[in-house]
Amino acid sequence: MADHTSSLCYFLSVCLLVTCTRGESPYRFFTWNVTYGDIYPLGVRQQGILINGQFPGPPIEAVTNDNLIISVFNALDEPFLISWNGVQQRRNSWQDGVYGTNCPIPPGRNFTYVLQVKDQIGSYFYFPSLAFHKAAGGYGGIKIASRPLIPVPFDPPAGDFTLLAGDWYKKNHTDLKAILDGGSDLPLPDGLLINGRGSNGFTYTVDQGKTYRFRISNAGLTTAINFRIQGHKMLLVEVEGTHTLQNTYDSIDIHLGQSYSVLVTADQPAQDYYIVVSTRFTSQVLSATSILHYSNSAGSVSGPPPGGPTTQIDWSLEQARSLRRNLTASGPRPNPQGSYHYGLINTTHTVRLQNTAPIINGKQRYAVNSVSFIPADTPLNLADYFKIPGVFSLGSIPDNPTGGGAYLQTSVMAADFRGYAEVVFENPEDTVQSWHIDGHNFFVVGMDGGQWTPASRLTYNLRDTISRCTVQVYPKSWTAVYMPLDNVGMWNVRSENWARQYLGQQFYLRVYSPANSWRDEYPIPSNALLCGRAVGHRT
Repeated sequence: MADHTSSLCYFLSVCLLVTCTRGESPYRFFTWNVTYGDIYPLGVRQQGILINGQFPGPPIEAVTNDNLIISVFNALDEPFLISWNGVQQRRNSWQDGVYGTNCPIPPGRNFTYVLQVKDQIGSYFYFPSLAFHKAAGGYGGIKIASRPLIPVPFDPPAGDFTLLAGDWYKKNHTDLKAILDGGSDLPLPDGLLINGRGSNGFTYTVDQGKTYRFRISNAGLTTAINFRIQGHKMLLVEVEGTHTLQNTYDSIDIHLGQSYSVLVTADQPAQDYYIVVSTRFTSQVLSATSILHYSNSAGSVSGPPPGGPTTQIDWSLEQARSLRRNLTASGPRPNPQGSYHYGLINTTHTVRLQNTAPIINGKQRYAVNSVSFIPADTPLNLADYFKIPGVFSLGSIPDNPTGGGAYLQTSVMAADFRGYAEVVFENPEDTVQSWHIDGHNFFVVGMDGGQWTPASRLTYNLRDTISRCTVQVYPKSWTAVYMPLDNVGMWNVRSENWARQYLGQQFYLRVYSPANSWRDEYPIPSNALLCGRAVGHRT
């Protein structure tokens, strides 16, 4: 009963806060029961994580600025958290749902997330962030539509489909976690899934001559994928909240943690066609298919599924460079996306982040600038708020590669609110990397092979690149982004390769404002769970 009362009190206080400071925006209520259940995604019985008995979990559909009240009941036998990949949590890192900001929901308890999709549109997904739960399911799609009076740069589609794809293992998540805890890396996945099912387990029905929106997210663990539809072109319209120039593609690479929206017109002869996802940059190509079914179909799928790119890096790099921001389209607000001239703002500092794969104490680890992250005994946001000493130290990760030996540390980097950072991701390894930053979008100004130098800035796109929250870095290459530090809080910077994230390739960015004002950051929720050294403090 205490959990329900605390959640209700917090909800009422947030209602008051929202009404007074933001104007009244609609509320959407969700009640989720998280359980274990038998699933058979690759034909083998596994212990899956279900939300309301579903895998994938129930979709979230919202409109810009909606308030989402999500009550999560943890019926597992272990702690649990959900995070919201791409939802920025404006001034509200308390709802981010990663261990650096939140105490886990204990078994048999509930926690109510109260978050707002402030000034956002687009396609995202949620996922379980603790341990290795992501390998058991527990993820689902998020759609954020534009407000009714905000123009969208394409006609309303006849249908809107969410497609969550990614790699999958036949082993239970506990077995995969044990492999990593034992100091080894994971093997090649056993297959790919589309919306929780293996090949031909899902059918999308369309009417001939009509246009449909497909929102595709790579919710997998370790591998990039390529997406394509047999015999059909795809018109790219949105990438993680940015309306894009509407270029046409035969297939699209989607790296770990990324989300894309494409329009597909059912303009082919009436039959069934393959929808295909396949792995990229892997020694063995894995694939899965679904069916695009014309409602007046005269025949089933025929021939082999269409092939796609496999290990070609240059092909993928050129496609990534072709992604452009639609400067005249409105985003979540009525002003055009191009009215924010990101390339004319002077950067306040440069951060270079280099990934490595060291062996530490005889075990495989992963590191950023020679630091392999280890969780503290108390969420960092709570330690910061309650001024608990000894949990973390600012500057415990350097802002440039050191070239020195790797070590274990609870790494936190300091940043000033309203700064404007140039962040360069450097990848000296032979595998493609994927990086995500919570709480922020950034402008992908450049990427290329070789070593980044200050002269690389001459190649930057400072006019119409896209902004997003997850970006790839190709093997032996670099990717540079410009990032407005416009969201106060403790934010996770991580590899979206979940084995690398679990074994240390992450850190936290503390964006700090000395004003201590609700205009910069909301107060700690009254229903915040307390754990570690935060126990005994008052919210």
